[in-house]
Amino acid sequence: MIRPKFLLVCLDVFLVYLAFHGANLIRFGSWDGDFYSPGVLRFMLLLCFLIPFTYFFELYEWRNFYKRRFLYSRTLSIALFVFLSLSVVFFVFPDIQFGRGHIFIILLLFGLLQFGSRTIISRSSGAAQFANRIFIIGCGSLAQRIYDVIPDDHNVHSYARFVSCTEREPIIDSELVVGHIDEIDRLIKEYRPTKLITALSERRGNLPLREFMHSKLRGVDIVDATTFFEQMTGCLLVENMQPSEFVYTDRFKMTAFMRSYKRLYDILFSSLGLLLTLPFFPFIALLVKLDSPGSIFFKQLRVGEGEIEFYVYKFRTMTQNAEAATGAVWAEKDDPRVTRMGKFMRKTRIDEIPQLYNVLVGDMSFIGPRPERMTFVNRLKDMIPFYSTRHFVKPGVTGWAQVRYPYGASDEDALEKLRYDLFYIKNYSVFLDFKIIIDTIRVVVTGFGGR
Repeated sequence: MIRPKFLLVCLDVFLVYLAFHGANLIRFGSWDGDFYSPGVLRFMLLLCFLIPFTYFFELYEWRNFYKRRFLYSRTLSIALFVFLSLSVVFFVFPDIQFGRGHIFIILLLFGLLQFGSRTIISRSSGAAQFANRIFIIGCGSLAQRIYDVIPDDHNVHSYARFVSCTEREPIIDSELVVGHIDEIDRLIKEYRPTKLITALSERRGNLPLREFMHSKLRGVDIVDATTFFEQMTGCLLVENMQPSEFVYTDRFKMTAFMRSYKRLYDILFSSLGLLLTLPFFPFIALLVKLDSPGSIFFKQLRVGEGEIEFYVYKFRTMTQNAEAATGAVWAEKDDPRVTRMGKFMRKTRIDEIPQLYNVLVGDMSFIGPRPERMTFVNRLKDMIPFYSTRHFVKPGVTGWAQVRYPYGASDEDALEKLRYDLFYIKNYSVFLDFKIIIDTIRVVVTGFGGR
């Protein structure tokens, strides 16, 4: 299935192409211009800046297309940030002859084209042929969970309705129930849904498979609740997953080749990160010592791959011996044990920098589930299904859960983080790692998730 974000990336590549040739027409009087070698490099350089910045400023999120002020401000911000970034490049390398006036015109045209394309998409998406008409098969708690994650749709022709499968009183809003499963054929013909979502805890004998097959042949998309939940949220519905969903799939598999190239870029990123940050260690150390008495670094046993413990290293963000009286406890919001400097370092994730050493020596990976303490792991394994699955890969300095979910500090948060960790393990790829790196930069800039 082609993802909407992929289509938007392709659209933006085409818009950069149009802006490039439009700038040729304005500056040189010819649409084709002189697309010689430096011109090709100029085009590729702009792509390398514009696409990541567009992603960074969330202009690949469909929900933002309906916010006109948001589109205007973010499009302007993208052009401004790319212009400033390229200005730094030209300042550092003044001998580069890339046609700076030409690039400025390209940025201006691209900003106008991008804003216009998003505006057209948002207005045309209200047409009936783009409506999302959804039937949720089931009226229990799982069906309600699925209803809650269906994104808001500004199309007046869109709807989400329930089809009951039992005679029991529905948990969901009864006004949204359109009928019983026994009359599903008539309901499909009458309401013409584009998608059916099966949200039943027990499906055996409850689903009219023949009618579903006929609907699928007519073009109706049919998915189960766990798959739809994963598509909408980027995490897994752990409570409703069966062991067969782990076994009978081509996912949840880390081959020797995957581990090899993951280790390769772990060494590359950790080495580069340490080289860039080591000059700042003395200043950070001085601030930590001035803020509160105690050691500069903090080390603690955490659970790694294969549930083997290792020491993780961080800059100290709490008072010395913070857990002497309480033992191992979750960090709280506005935790009084956190120092003033510690609050800043946690918000910006500066305290995590020493963990690049853990990555370099192989205890951790640059990207993966965050390591927890054995005290918490033993308790969570008994409470949460499939919790041990997260220990089949190396823990990471950053990860899918860290960029998608606020800082977790309870057993309930551990379950929510596990949903994202298992999604990462299931869908691991270089492209997903690259997305997490970009999102991590956004988290560091915005301070999202720190506690």
